[in-house]
Amino acid sequence: MTFTKQQARQFILLKQGLLGEHKFTCKQGVLDYFHQVGCIQYDPIDMCGKNSEIVLQSRVKGFTKSMLYELLYQDRKLFDYPDKQLSVIPIEDWPHFDRFRQAAKEKLKQHPELEPHIEVVRQYLAENDAICSDDLKLEGNTTWWSAINWSSGGKLLRSVLEQMYSSGDLIVHHKKGARRHYALAKHHIPSEILDTPDPLPNDFEHLKWCVMRRIGAVGLLWNRASGAWLNIWGLTADARNKVFAALVEDRKITATTVEGIKDKLFFCTRDAAIAETVLANPVYKPRCELIAPLDSFMWDRKLIKTIFDFEYSWEIYTPADKRKYGMYVLPLLYGEQFIGRVEAICERKTNTLVVKNIWYEDGLRQTEKIKAVVFAKLKKFAAFNDMETIKGI
Repeated sequence: MTFTKQQARQFILLKQGLLGEHKFTCKQGVLDYFHQVGCIQYDPIDMCGKNSEIVLQSRVKGFTKSMLYELLYQDRKLFDYPDKQLSVIPIEDWPHFDRFRQAAKEKLKQHPELEPHIEVVRQYLAENDAICSDDLKLEGNTTWWSAINWSSGGKLLRSVLEQMYSSGDLIVHHKKGARRHYALAKHHIPSEILDTPDPLPNDFEHLKWCVMRRIGAVGLLWNRASGAWLNIWGLTADARNKVFAALVEDRKITATTVEGIKDKLFFCTRDAAIAETVLANPVYKPRCELIAPLDSFMWDRKLIKTIFDFEYSWEIYTPADKRKYGMYVLPLLYGEQFIGRVEAICERKTNTLVVKNIWYEDGLRQTEKIKAVVFAKLKKFAAFNDMETIKGI
Protein backbone atom coordinates (compact mmCIF):
# COMPACT_ATOMS: atom_id res chain seq x y z
CA MET A 1 0.00 0.00 0.00
CA THR A 2 1.33 3.42 -0.95
CA PHE A 3 0.08 6.85 0.15
CA THR A 4 0.85 10.24 -1.25
CA LYS A 5 1.77 12.77 1.44
CA GLN A 6 -1.69 14.26 1.14
CA GLN A 7 -3.25 10.84 1.77
CA ALA A 8 -0.95 10.32 4.76
CA ARG A 9 -2.11 13.67 6.12
CA GLN A 10 -5.73 12.72 5.58
CA PHE A 11 -5.24 9.34 7.28
CA ILE A 12 -3.79 10.92 10.41
CA LEU A 13 -6.37 13.69 10.54
CA LEU A 14 -9.30 11.33 10.03
CA LYS A 15 -7.97 9.01 12.70
CA GLN A 16 -7.57 11.99 15.02
CA GLY A 17 -11.09 13.25 14.34
CA LEU A 18 -9.73 16.55 13.01
CA LEU A 19 -10.91 16.44 9.40
CA GLY A 20 -14.39 16.87 8.01
CA GLU A 21 -17.45 16.56 10.22
CA HIS A 22 -16.92 15.96 13.93
CA LYS A 23 -16.40 12.29 14.77
CA PHE A 24 -16.89 12.79 18.52
CA THR A 25 -19.77 14.56 20.25
CA CYS A 26 -20.42 15.66 23.85
CA LYS A 27 -19.63 13.56 26.91
CA GLN A 28 -19.88 10.16 25.24
CA GLY A 29 -17.60 11.51 22.53
CA VAL A 30 -14.98 12.30 25.16
CA LEU A 31 -15.02 8.66 26.28
CA ASP A 32 -15.00 7.43 22.69
CA TYR A 33 -11.92 9.51 21.95
CA PHE A 34 -10.13 8.23 25.07
CA HIS A 35 -10.84 4.65 24.04
CA GLN A 36 -9.27 5.41 20.67
CA VAL A 37 -6.21 7.34 21.83
CA GLY A 38 -5.45 5.39 25.02
CA CYS A 39 -4.33 8.40 27.02
CA ILE A 40 -4.11 12.18 26.94
CA GLN A 41 -1.12 13.85 28.54
CA TYR A 42 -1.96 15.98 31.56
CA ASP A 43 -0.12 19.21 32.24
CA PRO A 44 -1.16 21.60 35.04
CA ILE A 45 -0.24 24.80 33.17
CA ASP A 46 -3.39 26.73 32.32
CA MET A 47 -2.77 29.71 30.07
CA CYS A 48 -5.89 29.16 27.96
CA GLY A 49 -7.04 25.75 29.18
CA LYS A 50 -4.98 22.77 30.33
CA ASN A 51 -3.41 20.52 27.72
CA SER A 52 -5.95 17.70 28.13
CA GLU A 53 -8.83 20.18 27.82
CA ILE A 54 -7.38 21.79 24.70
CA VAL A 55 -6.95 18.35 23.12
CA LEU A 56 -10.62 17.58 23.64
CA GLN A 57 -11.99 20.96 22.52
CA SER A 58 -10.36 20.45 19.13
CA ARG A 59 -12.16 17.14 18.53
CA VAL A 60 -15.32 16.81 20.60
CA LYS A 61 -18.28 18.85 19.45
CA GLY A 62 -19.95 20.49 22.44
CA PHE A 63 -17.06 19.72 24.83
CA THR A 64 -16.88 21.64 28.11
CA LYS A 65 -14.19 21.42 30.79
CA SER A 66 -16.74 20.13 33.28
CA MET A 67 -17.22 16.99 31.15
CA LEU A 68 -13.64 15.89 31.70
CA TYR A 69 -13.80 16.69 35.41
CA GLU A 70 -17.00 14.67 35.81
CA LEU A 71 -15.61 11.67 33.92
CA LEU A 72 -12.51 11.73 36.12
CA TYR A 73 -13.82 12.51 39.59
CA GLN A 74 -17.55 11.78 39.61
CA ASP A 75 -18.24 9.08 37.04
CA ARG A 76 -14.78 7.49 37.53
CA LYS A 77 -14.65 6.45 33.88
CA LEU A 78 -11.12 7.86 33.67
CA PHE A 79 -8.16 8.03 36.05
CA ASP A 80 -4.88 9.93 36.43
CA TYR A 81 -1.65 7.94 36.21
CA PRO A 82 1.71 8.06 34.42
CA ASP A 83 1.57 6.71 30.88
CA LYS A 84 3.22 8.99 28.36
CA GLN A 85 4.21 11.19 31.29
CA LEU A 86 1.35 12.00 33.68
CA SER A 87 -1.82 11.24 31.75
CA VAL A 88 -5.56 10.70 31.84
CA ILE A 89 -6.45 7.08 31.04
CA PRO A 90 -9.67 5.05 30.63
CA ILE A 91 -10.45 3.11 33.81
CA GLU A 92 -10.65 -0.15 31.82
CA ASP A 93 -6.88 0.09 31.31
CA TRP A 94 -6.15 -0.03 35.06
CA PRO A 95 -5.03 -3.72 34.96
CA HIS A 96 -2.47 -3.00 32.22
CA PHE A 97 -0.51 -0.73 34.56
CA ASP A 98 0.03 -3.36 37.23
CA ARG A 99 3.72 -3.64 36.26
CA PHE A 100 4.23 -0.01 37.25
CA ARG A 101 2.39 -0.47 40.54
CA GLN A 102 4.38 -3.59 41.39
CA ALA A 103 7.62 -1.75 40.63
CA ALA A 104 6.56 1.00 43.03
CA LYS A 105 5.86 -1.59 45.73
CA GLU A 106 9.31 -3.06 45.24
CA LYS A 107 10.78 0.43 45.53
CA LEU A 108 8.94 0.89 48.81
CA LYS A 109 10.89 -2.03 50.28
CA GLN A 110 13.98 0.19 50.06
CA HIS A 111 12.23 2.79 52.24
CA PRO A 112 10.88 0.97 55.31
CA GLU A 113 10.88 4.29 57.16
CA LEU A 114 7.76 5.24 55.17
CA GLU A 115 5.64 2.32 56.39
CA PRO A 116 4.48 3.84 59.73
CA HIS A 117 3.51 7.02 57.90
CA ILE A 118 1.59 5.05 55.29
CA GLU A 119 -0.44 3.54 58.09
CA VAL A 120 -1.19 7.04 59.44
CA VAL A 121 -2.53 8.01 56.00
CA ARG A 122 -4.70 4.90 55.86
CA GLN A 123 -6.15 5.72 59.27
CA TYR A 124 -6.86 9.29 58.17
CA LEU A 125 -8.67 8.04 55.06
CA ALA A 126 -10.75 5.65 57.13
CA GLU A 127 -12.44 8.77 58.53
CA ASN A 128 -12.07 11.24 55.64
CA ASP A 129 -12.93 11.11 51.95
CA ALA A 130 -9.65 12.57 50.67
CA ILE A 131 -6.25 13.88 51.69
CA CYS A 132 -3.75 16.36 50.26
CA SER A 133 -0.19 17.17 51.29
CA ASP A 134 -1.33 19.90 53.72
CA ASP A 135 -3.84 17.81 55.69
CA LEU A 136 -1.46 16.08 58.08
CA LYS A 137 1.75 16.97 59.84
CA LEU A 138 4.30 14.17 59.58
CA GLU A 139 7.63 14.64 61.29
CA GLY A 140 10.74 14.17 59.23
CA ASN A 141 12.08 14.61 55.72
CA THR A 142 12.91 12.17 52.97
CA THR A 143 14.48 12.24 49.55
CA TRP A 144 13.86 9.35 47.17
CA TRP A 145 12.94 8.42 43.63
CA SER A 146 9.62 6.76 43.04
CA ALA A 147 9.04 4.00 40.50
CA ILE A 148 7.47 6.52 38.16
CA ASN A 149 10.55 8.73 38.17
CA TRP A 150 9.24 11.55 40.28
CA SER A 151 11.78 13.16 42.57
CA SER A 152 10.40 13.60 46.04
CA GLY A 153 12.00 15.47 48.83
CA GLY A 154 11.25 17.85 51.66
CA LYS A 155 7.67 17.40 52.81
CA LEU A 156 7.31 13.87 54.12
CA LEU A 157 3.56 13.59 53.58
CA ARG A 158 3.94 14.43 49.90
CA SER A 159 6.46 11.60 49.51
CA VAL A 160 4.17 9.17 51.31
CA LEU A 161 1.16 10.13 49.20
CA GLU A 162 3.08 9.84 45.94
CA GLN A 163 4.42 6.44 46.94
CA MET A 164 0.93 5.19 47.78
CA TYR A 165 -0.34 6.66 44.51
CA SER A 166 2.46 4.99 42.52
CA SER A 167 1.67 1.68 44.22
CA GLY A 168 -2.03 1.89 43.38
CA ASP A 169 -3.23 2.21 46.98
CA LEU A 170 -4.43 5.74 46.23
CA ILE A 171 -6.01 7.43 43.27
CA VAL A 172 -6.54 11.13 42.62
CA HIS A 173 -9.88 11.91 44.24
CA HIS A 174 -10.04 15.39 42.72
CA LYS A 175 -7.87 18.38 41.93
CA LYS A 176 -8.07 21.99 43.09
CA GLY A 177 -6.07 23.81 40.48
CA ALA A 178 -2.92 21.70 40.22
CA ARG A 179 -3.18 20.38 43.79
CA ARG A 180 -4.00 16.68 43.92
CA HIS A 181 -6.29 15.30 46.62
CA TYR A 182 -6.03 11.54 47.06
CA ALA A 183 -8.44 8.79 48.15
CA LEU A 184 -8.20 5.05 48.67
CA ALA A 185 -8.49 3.30 45.31
CA LYS A 186 -10.70 0.56 46.76
CA HIS A 187 -13.34 3.14 47.65
CA HIS A 188 -13.73 4.36 44.07
CA ILE A 189 -12.70 1.65 41.60
CA PRO A 190 -14.96 -1.39 41.16
CA SER A 191 -13.39 -4.58 42.51
CA GLU A 192 -13.77 -6.33 39.15
CA ILE A 193 -11.32 -3.75 37.74
CA LEU A 194 -9.17 -3.16 40.81
CA ASP A 195 -8.52 -6.86 41.42
CA THR A 196 -8.00 -7.90 37.80
CA PRO A 197 -4.38 -8.96 37.25
CA ASP A 198 -2.36 -7.72 34.31
CA PRO A 199 -3.89 -9.59 31.33
CA LEU A 200 -0.56 -9.67 29.46
CA PRO A 201 1.52 -12.76 30.24
CA ASN A 202 5.04 -11.33 29.88
CA ASP A 203 7.07 -8.18 29.30
CA PHE A 204 7.25 -8.67 25.53
CA GLU A 205 3.48 -8.88 25.19
CA HIS A 206 3.25 -5.75 27.33
CA LEU A 207 5.65 -3.95 24.96
CA LYS A 208 3.51 -5.02 22.01
CA TRP A 209 0.43 -3.60 23.73
CA CYS A 210 2.20 -0.31 24.47
CA VAL A 211 3.60 0.14 20.95
CA MET A 212 0.32 -0.69 19.23
CA ARG A 213 -1.47 1.70 21.58
CA ARG A 214 0.90 4.55 20.70
CA ILE A 215 0.57 3.85 16.96
CA GLY A 216 -3.20 4.03 17.41
CA ALA A 217 -2.85 7.27 19.34
CA VAL A 218 -0.97 9.02 16.53
CA GLY A 219 -2.44 7.23 13.50
CA LEU A 220 0.72 6.60 11.49
CA LEU A 221 4.16 5.97 13.01
CA TRP A 222 7.51 4.71 11.85
CA ASN A 223 9.87 2.23 13.48
CA ARG A 224 12.50 4.70 14.60
CA ALA A 225 13.32 6.80 17.64
CA SER A 226 10.30 8.94 18.45
CA GLY A 227 8.79 11.04 21.18
CA ALA A 228 5.75 8.79 20.81
CA TRP A 229 7.59 5.99 22.67
CA LEU A 230 8.32 8.10 25.74
CA ASN A 231 8.05 6.23 29.06
CA ILE A 232 7.61 2.75 27.58
CA TRP A 233 9.92 0.82 29.88
CA GLY A 234 12.38 -1.50 28.17
CA LEU A 235 11.71 -0.31 24.62
CA THR A 236 15.27 -0.31 23.30
CA ALA A 237 15.87 -0.04 19.56
CA ASP A 238 16.39 -3.82 19.40
CA ALA A 239 13.21 -4.50 21.38
CA ARG A 240 11.27 -2.07 19.17
CA ASN A 241 12.41 -3.91 16.03
CA LYS A 242 11.23 -7.22 17.48
CA VAL A 243 7.93 -5.73 18.58
CA PHE A 244 7.22 -4.25 15.15
CA ALA A 245 8.08 -7.56 13.47
CA ALA A 246 5.77 -9.45 15.82
CA LEU A 247 2.89 -7.01 15.36
CA VAL A 248 3.22 -7.24 11.56
CA GLU A 249 3.32 -11.04 11.75
CA ASP A 250 0.22 -11.01 13.98
CA ARG A 251 -1.43 -8.66 11.46
CA LYS A 252 -2.07 -6.18 14.24
CA ILE A 253 -0.31 -3.40 12.31
CA THR A 254 0.00 -2.78 8.58
CA ALA A 255 2.98 -1.27 6.77
CA THR A 256 2.61 1.42 4.15
CA THR A 257 4.98 3.53 2.13
CA VAL A 258 4.54 7.26 1.63
CA GLU A 259 5.86 8.93 -1.49
CA GLY A 260 9.04 10.85 -0.73
CA ILE A 261 9.61 9.21 2.68
CA LYS A 262 12.33 6.58 3.06
CA ASP A 263 10.99 4.86 6.18
CA LYS A 264 7.89 2.70 6.13
CA LEU A 265 4.97 3.93 8.20
CA PHE A 266 2.60 1.69 10.12
CA PHE A 267 -1.04 1.92 11.15
CA CYS A 268 -3.25 -0.33 13.27
CA THR A 269 -4.88 -2.91 11.01
CA ARG A 270 -8.24 -2.17 12.61
CA ASP A 271 -7.99 1.24 10.88
CA ALA A 272 -7.83 -0.29 7.39
CA ALA A 273 -11.17 1.34 6.54
CA ILE A 274 -9.55 4.77 6.96
CA ALA A 275 -6.82 3.74 4.54
CA GLU A 276 -9.42 2.65 1.98
CA THR A 277 -11.22 5.96 2.42
CA VAL A 278 -8.16 8.15 1.77
CA LEU A 279 -7.10 6.04 -1.24
CA ALA A 280 -10.42 7.05 -2.82
CA ASN A 281 -9.20 10.70 -2.72
CA PRO A 282 -12.23 12.28 -1.03
CA VAL A 283 -12.66 16.01 -0.55
CA TYR A 284 -13.48 17.32 2.92
CA LYS A 285 -14.91 20.56 4.14
CA PRO A 286 -12.08 22.17 6.12
CA ARG A 287 -12.27 22.84 9.86
CA CYS A 288 -10.12 25.29 11.77
CA GLU A 289 -8.76 23.98 15.08
CA LEU A 290 -6.24 24.97 17.73
CA ILE A 291 -4.02 22.02 18.65
CA ALA A 292 -2.67 21.39 22.15
CA PRO A 293 1.12 21.46 22.60
CA LEU A 294 1.26 17.89 24.02
CA ASP A 295 -1.46 16.49 21.74
CA SER A 296 -0.86 12.89 20.59
CA PHE A 297 -1.09 14.33 17.08
CA MET A 298 2.17 16.19 17.84
CA TRP A 299 4.04 13.44 19.71
CA ASP A 300 6.46 12.82 16.83
CA ARG A 301 7.58 16.29 15.77
CA LYS A 302 9.87 14.91 13.04
CA LEU A 303 6.95 13.03 11.54
CA ILE A 304 4.85 16.21 11.58
CA LYS A 305 7.67 18.07 9.84
CA THR A 306 8.03 15.32 7.22
CA ILE A 307 4.33 14.85 6.43
CA PHE A 308 2.84 18.28 7.14
CA ASP A 309 5.93 20.46 6.50
CA PHE A 310 5.31 22.13 9.85
CA GLU A 311 8.00 22.60 12.47
CA TYR A 312 6.81 22.97 16.05
CA SER A 313 8.60 23.31 19.35
CA TRP A 314 6.93 23.91 22.69
CA GLU A 315 8.96 26.82 24.05
CA ILE A 316 7.52 27.05 27.54
CA TYR A 317 10.83 25.98 29.10
CA THR A 318 12.96 27.95 26.62
CA PRO A 319 14.48 31.16 28.05
CA ALA A 320 12.42 34.13 26.93
CA ASP A 321 15.27 35.71 24.95
CA LYS A 322 15.75 32.49 22.97
CA ARG A 323 12.13 31.84 22.03
CA LYS A 324 11.28 32.04 18.35
CA TYR A 325 7.59 32.48 19.03
CA GLY A 326 6.08 32.53 22.52
CA MET A 327 5.77 30.75 25.84
CA TYR A 328 2.52 28.84 25.22
CA VAL A 329 1.85 28.68 21.50
CA LEU A 330 -0.81 26.48 19.88
CA PRO A 331 -0.50 25.16 16.31
CA LEU A 332 -3.30 26.38 14.05
CA LEU A 333 -4.79 23.74 11.75
CA TYR A 334 -7.06 24.53 8.81
CA GLY A 335 -8.28 21.63 6.72
CA GLU A 336 -5.32 19.40 5.89
CA GLN A 337 -2.51 21.81 6.71
CA PHE A 338 -1.05 23.87 9.50
CA ILE A 339 -1.46 27.51 8.59
CA GLY A 340 0.23 29.05 11.61
CA ARG A 341 0.35 29.27 15.38
CA VAL A 342 -1.37 31.33 18.05
CA GLU A 343 -0.34 32.59 21.47
CA ALA A 344 -3.36 33.39 23.63
CA ILE A 345 -3.86 33.81 27.37
CA CYS A 346 -6.96 34.11 29.52
CA GLU A 347 -7.10 37.38 31.44
CA ARG A 348 -9.39 36.29 34.26
CA LYS A 349 -9.92 39.69 35.85
CA THR A 350 -11.51 41.08 32.70
CA ASN A 351 -12.89 37.79 31.28
CA THR A 352 -10.87 38.42 28.13
CA LEU A 353 -9.03 36.08 25.81
CA VAL A 354 -5.94 38.05 24.90
CA VAL A 355 -4.48 36.97 21.55
CA LYS A 356 -0.87 38.03 21.94
CA ASN A 357 0.14 37.05 18.43
CA ILE A 358 -0.73 35.01 15.37
CA TRP A 359 2.14 33.81 13.21
CA TYR A 360 0.98 32.61 9.80
CA GLU A 361 3.16 30.20 7.85
CA ASP A 362 5.46 31.64 5.21
CA GLY A 363 3.80 31.66 1.81
CA LEU A 364 0.24 31.50 3.15
CA ARG A 365 -2.14 33.94 1.48
CA GLN A 366 -3.93 35.67 4.32
CA THR A 367 -7.23 35.94 2.53
CA GLU A 368 -10.38 37.35 4.07
CA LYS A 369 -11.72 33.80 4.26
CA ILE A 370 -8.68 32.62 6.24
CA LYS A 371 -8.96 35.56 8.63
CA ALA A 372 -12.68 34.93 9.08
CA VAL A 373 -12.33 31.24 9.95
CA VAL A 374 -9.47 31.96 12.35
CA PHE A 375 -11.50 34.68 14.06
CA ALA A 376 -14.51 32.34 14.30
CA LYS A 377 -12.31 29.68 15.90
CA LEU A 378 -10.89 32.15 18.40
CA LYS A 379 -14.42 33.24 19.35
CA LYS A 380 -15.30 29.60 20.08
CA PHE A 381 -12.03 29.18 21.97
CA ALA A 382 -12.85 32.20 24.12
CA ALA A 383 -16.28 30.74 24.92
CA PHE A 384 -14.65 27.39 25.73
CA ASN A 385 -12.55 29.25 28.32
CA ASP A 386 -15.58 31.19 29.63
CA MET A 387 -14.10 34.44 28.33
CA GLU A 388 -16.62 37.09 27.32
CA THR A 389 -14.44 39.15 24.98
CA ILE A 390 -11.40 38.82 22.72
CA LYS A 391 -8.57 41.34 22.55
CA GLY A 392 -5.64 41.55 20.22
CA ILE A 393 -7.15 40.72 16.84
